[in-house]
Amino acid sequence: MSEYHVRILQLREDARANGYSLGRSLQGHSIVQAFEAMTKPEIDTDRMRGIYRTFAPVLLEELEGLAEGLKLPFGRAAALFSGYDVPKIAAMGCSALMTRGFYARNYDFAPEFYDGLFTLSQTGQGYATAGYNLQGIGRHDGVNEKGLAAGLHFVSFEGYRTGVSPWISVRMVLESCATVEEAADMLRSIPHAACYNFSIGDAHGSMAVAEASPDQVLIRTGEEAMACVNHYETLTGRNRPSIEHSLRRKRYLESLDPERLTAAEAFDIFKNRQSPLFFTDYDQLFGTLHTFAYSYEDGVVLTSLAQGRPLEFSFREWVQGKDIEARELTGRIDGTRRDLSRN
Repeated sequence: MSEYHVRILQLREDARANGYSLGRSLQGHSIVQAFEAMTKPEIDTDRMRGIYRTFAPVLLEELEGLAEGLKLPFGRAAALFSGYDVPKIAAMGCSALMTRGFYARNYDFAPEFYDGLFTLSQTGQGYATAGYNLQGIGRHDGVNEKGLAAGLHFVSFEGYRTGVSPWISVRMVLESCATVEEAADMLRSIPHAACYNFSIGDAHGSMAVAEASPDQVLIRTGEEAMACVNHYETLTGRNRPSIEHSLRRKRYLESLDPERLTAAEAFDIFKNRQSPLFFTDYDQLFGTLHTFAYSYEDGVVLTSLAQGRPLEFSFREWVQGKDIEARELTGRIDGTRRDLSRN
């Protein structure tokens, strides 16, 4: 059994300064070498800037600060961390459950491509957010100060094109949108690179799954509860040939009684190593790395790494200026050959 760690960053300066702090925290981090191996040496930064200015100009400022923090030319930092024109990477799995009362999900992938950062960010230029980093400024999942929660779910590379990665799309939504309706409108407009589901829920009790492909985005909404996994239910022609793994997880989620579950109860189901939603196939790029849940009623975040101690805190209080005491999360992985003593 190997330990792995996630650092908690609490950033309250402007976007450029926050990006600089993020860059400093990534210096010497193994994930930078992983991105160097999988990204292109350069991208069309003019096209990337245009997209960012349209959907989330604050992230462009953060990216500029990140380049300074890492002491890299902006063009190189953009290729590494912008999430634009990223080559195909191995598939990842995720399961989410949304109800009127909470949002809960697991993220499943490989530790080699895990940033090892959980960031709470407040710039005054966009909504304050909390979530797990992916490729520096992107997010696997998270929530913002308006109570909008969102996460990504890989479907396929059907129709893959140069465009915006889903983890940047999640961040754009969290920075700029207060409701599911606003998030759906933004996701319809973003030039997506690949086929992904986006699970989204808000503090008003609205919930939706956005089936986003490079040339079409369809929105499915729910009334009481929705499950989201790794296949399309409407754009079925874009699914991978085998989706039985995804179907099994969806059947399990739908067998629960979500209207009777609290956020804490759902969180316990997702993070339980014996749960049908928890996986340990890390060498096959499908092991549970973290669990994230948010309770709309009391504004509380619940999160933990695999087989790790849970962290619970009031995000509403954090937005009001109260820092959390925790500085790190620790998890444990079974059956992996890689030394994860420090990500």
